[in-house]
Amino acid sequence: MIMLSRSEMVEPSPENRSLTPHEQRLVRWMLEHGKPDAASLLPQLERAKVTPWHCPCGCATIHFAIEGYLAPAGGIRPVADFMFGDGDELCGIFAYEQSGVLAGVEVYGFTCDGPRSLPEPEVLRPFPATESSQRVGP
Repeated sequence: MIMLSRSEMVEPSPENRSLTPHEQRLVRWMLEHGKPDAASLLPQLERAKVTPWHCPCGCATIHFAIEGYLAPAGGIRPVADFMFGDGDELCGIFAYEQSGVLAGVEVYGFTCDGPRSLPEPEVLRPFPATESSQRVGP
């Protein structure tokens, strides 16, 4: 077990806020239905706070600070990736981790601007399988 100094861990910040019930439900659903290892991040969701950062494009993307965990660093890795909407309003959403820490939820538009609000979990669907993703072997 690696011992961390208090200065290396995310501490409560008055600027961070609790997740709304909708955000909590959405992220929980995404982690439960994402990649096989996504569910391992569920305990962190209970300690997640939303940071005051806002995307410059105005979309509903949110970043997390997980109290008691190292501040995330390095590249992001999507752990739950879905799409929603249709036609001119086709969008994507993914929950992601950085260095093993649940770090946020990104929303984006394929054929439109990024959505200004987070979708309901019930409208999320997996990306359609492509021929290359169904291939087995080299």
